[in-house]
Amino acid sequence: MRQSLFFLLLVVVAACTAPPPKINGVSFVASGQPIAAVNVAPLVKLNANYAALMPFGFMRAVDDPYLVFNSERQWFGERKEGVQQYIDELRKQDIEVMLKPQLWISNGAYTGHLEMATEAEWRQFEMHYREFILTFARQATKAKVPIFCIGTELERFIAHRPDFWFELIAEVRQIYPGKLTYAANWDAYGRVPFWNDLDYIGVDAYFPVSDSILPTVAEARVGWQKWKKELKLVSEAFDRPILFTEYGYRSGDFAGKEPWDSKRDGRPVNLAAQANLLTALYEEFWAEPWMAGGFLWKWFVAHEAVGGERHTLFTPQNKPAQQVVQRFYSKIQ
Repeated sequence: MRQSLFFLLLVVVAACTAPPPKINGVSFVASGQPIAAVNVAPLVKLNANYAALMPFGFMRAVDDPYLVFNSERQWFGERKEGVQQYIDELRKQDIEVMLKPQLWISNGAYTGHLEMATEAEWRQFEMHYREFILTFARQATKAKVPIFCIGTELERFIAHRPDFWFELIAEVRQIYPGKLTYAANWDAYGRVPFWNDLDYIGVDAYFPVSDSILPTVAEARVGWQKWKKELKLVSEAFDRPILFTEYGYRSGDFAGKEPWDSKRDGRPVNLAAQANLLTALYEEFWAEPWMAGGFLWKWFVAHEAVGGERHTLFTPQNKPAQQVVQRFYSKIQ
């Protein structure tokens, strides 16, 4: 009897101390229509257990204080009703959600350069951004979404208005009980002042790891060492796990040199580069206890119609890289 109780105690202790499941996620791009089981089935086959949903707010310029969101002019999947329909359909097949409202500035201007010219304009913009985030935080609460992201790549906004961010986090905490993160760009996460107030250190992980046309897995792993050391130190300093709020590579030449580059620049297709770089990332990070996991950039609803062997942008769909993701997502749950 004592022996049975002893082993039962060991099981309970092990269950209590076991790390949470790895977040094997994708950034699920919104479309103009509701989704169905056929759109989620490829994610199940990929062994994904999370999807980031990204309702956008739109701005005309980096210094325009007006923000439009949840508009009838937006795609269905970017509006509240679409977000809810996506959540419901994903959950039917046991895929959970990180809700990640983020900004889009006209002509693809970089959100990190967002900066108002006057105090009055800052206050006006903050009013709009607060309502944007709180609108979707309320929806995340109602839908019992487990992770909510309060912003993406907003370096100058944070640098100029840190008090706003601490106040916003406190407001979100009052209405949302789940885990919070912020998606910092790879070269700015060390300057975010509010990691102590969040649950994950979110990083958009477009770190340069290789200057080669076709990096090998070994070469890319070497290229990760500097960045991996820094990420681990930051995780330890704040006692928070790292979450790659975005990660991924193009399927073109030099994909590891400037992984953030999304220009349609006519570069040659290089499917092996994308597959090798993803393999190196998973081998370096996915087994680390301080790594929560991440969200692959990016995955489209119409699976059969996207990607493919002539495609040089980020999605791994219908490319050799898809098998890499599927394999690693099955190994580490």
